[in-house]
Amino acid sequence: MSEALSILKKYWGHDQFRPLQSDIVEAVLANQDVLALLPTGGGKSICFQVPAMMLDGICLVISPLIALMKDQIENLERKGISAISIHSGMSYTEVKKCLQQAAFGEYKFLYVSPERLETDLFEEYLPAIKPCLIAIDEAHCISQWGYDFRPSYLKIANLRKQLPKVPIIALTASATLDVQNDICEKLKFSKTQKRFQQSFSRPNLSYQVRIPSSKPHHLVELLKNNNQCSIVYCKSRKQTQEVARLLQQHQINADYYHAGLSSVERSVKQQNWISNQCTTIVCTNAFGMGIDKPDVRLVIHFAIPESLENYYQEAGRAGRDGKDADTILLYSPHEIQDLEKLNDLRYPDSNQLKKLYTDLMNYLQVPAGIGEGQSFDFDIVDFATNFKWNVLQATYGLQAIAQEGLLYFNEQNFKPSKIVFTTSKEALYDFEHNNPALEPIIKALLRSYEGIFDYPTNIHETRIAKISSTPIDLVRLKIQALHKYQVINYQPAAETPQVVLTKNRMYVDAFKFDLENLRIRKEKHAERVNQMIQYTTNETQCRSQIIGVYFNDLDIKKCGKCDNCKSDKKTELNDVEFEQINLKIFELLSQGEHSFQHIMKAIGTTNIEKVNEVIHYLISEGIIQVNEMGLLKTKKKGPR
Repeated sequence: MSEALSILKKYWGHDQFRPLQSDIVEAVLANQDVLALLPTGGGKSICFQVPAMMLDGICLVISPLIALMKDQIENLERKGISAISIHSGMSYTEVKKCLQQAAFGEYKFLYVSPERLETDLFEEYLPAIKPCLIAIDEAHCISQWGYDFRPSYLKIANLRKQLPKVPIIALTASATLDVQNDICEKLKFSKTQKRFQQSFSRPNLSYQVRIPSSKPHHLVELLKNNNQCSIVYCKSRKQTQEVARLLQQHQINADYYHAGLSSVERSVKQQNWISNQCTTIVCTNAFGMGIDKPDVRLVIHFAIPESLENYYQEAGRAGRDGKDADTILLYSPHEIQDLEKLNDLRYPDSNQLKKLYTDLMNYLQVPAGIGEGQSFDFDIVDFATNFKWNVLQATYGLQAIAQEGLLYFNEQNFKPSKIVFTTSKEALYDFEHNNPALEPIIKALLRSYEGIFDYPTNIHETRIAKISSTPIDLVRLKIQALHKYQVINYQPAAETPQVVLTKNRMYVDAFKFDLENLRIRKEKHAERVNQMIQYTTNETQCRSQIIGVYFNDLDIKKCGKCDNCKSDKKTELNDVEFEQINLKIFELLSQGEHSFQHIMKAIGTTNIEKVNEVIHYLISEGIIQVNEMGLLKTKKKGPR
């Protein structure tokens, strides 16, 4: 591992790995399939980037988030490591050029959105690219029982047939035991697979849930005298603006952030917050991906998230420096009913989905029997207005249709900047001579992007800024000047929602959904919502332990910091209760192996602490044990 440490020091500036990182790197280098569960801020990217730098060939990184791809590529380029991405919204010519460059060894990392894996062009170039490692980010997306299922992830397993000797590392910040097992099964992990799960314990965090008489007033009070870095999570784009305006009216240094802003606006707001020019960022869950700001002292949820996966990931952005931090969930009782109703909104019935699909195809003017592979810029507000859909209902419906594998709906499609020179080389030489201030930018463009003289080429302004030693804002101004002088044709980066059809439009009489899978997904969503409600309304159990049990981390001790631990409302486990729980556990385990969550559900108690105490006793006495898959099973034949 000495070489791994030297690479870590050279490119990332760290003298040593964080807990589990070195074990994961070692397993990858041993050519083993790896599932790594590292909570938010756990350093997932280093786990595949460091070993990839030690291997011959390119690392293929599969990610569903274009914004996250962009951030990671820019971070790698700042370190002098070459990387490129292929995603929906790129033309055939652009994709082909990227694949050719990757095949010629011009890049160390190739980031690909999962739907691109299915194209004939990608499959044609894959043998020439010769990946040394396949890294799958947001790996929970492969499980249709998880909270963010994406059908395109199921196609990743096909890579095993083409690249049988290439190891896979699957990474996620949060996955229940069922989802973990599903990930390994769907990716066809080898028998020598390794699983690594960092503890979900965050001992420096104080989890709190409050029911204030007035949420806005309470939020203002929390932040009024706060001069430290904070995040306030809201449920909608509109709410982020309203809450930010409220805080500003009370002289609180706050700004808002959501995915509907332009990339320039988001970049400016994000940078102002990172540099502490803005103390509090009010945002949707679009904020935080790829941001590793260690000194966040307070994370407030102004609305209840839909799942513990989302809540833990967002709350976990507090206190990454290891110092004490608070995460506070504010809610009103009526929000519980709203959350329970959300399930029907998230998963409309088949007739509604059929109508939505038909309206969408008509809006896009796609005839029946064709359309596969076509992509369309998509204005969902215009669509909803024309076909009389509620925007939220249409959004959720399109996500449900996407989970059936009929289309890919990207609410934020990033199109990188493009440049092509429009002058001859002789005329360019004269122009440089007469405009020396623009010469460094011209030289940086020509050195960085082969073929930029012949056809439009994707460029990254940050890369030009680094090569030319010019501030990024000045780079943009100089590129715009070159465009005005008609030396280049410059198309700035843009972001627009997009629909990509993954199958031909179905004929009306052939239209069908997998109703059983739809039912199960709806049921699983209801379970996740119920777990979030139980966490929110629980007034006795340690909140760290509730989170730990949900993610099958049974070793988390009472934190002593959360509102429930401090209120000391806990009840003791008496002998009668012990025996009742003990008998129920053995009744279940006599039928086979079960997860802790399944046992909790079957027993039908919300008192996690008491069940946990019985299970820990039975394990310590050698009566039951935990197998390699994290499931509980009997070691002896009956209760004590």
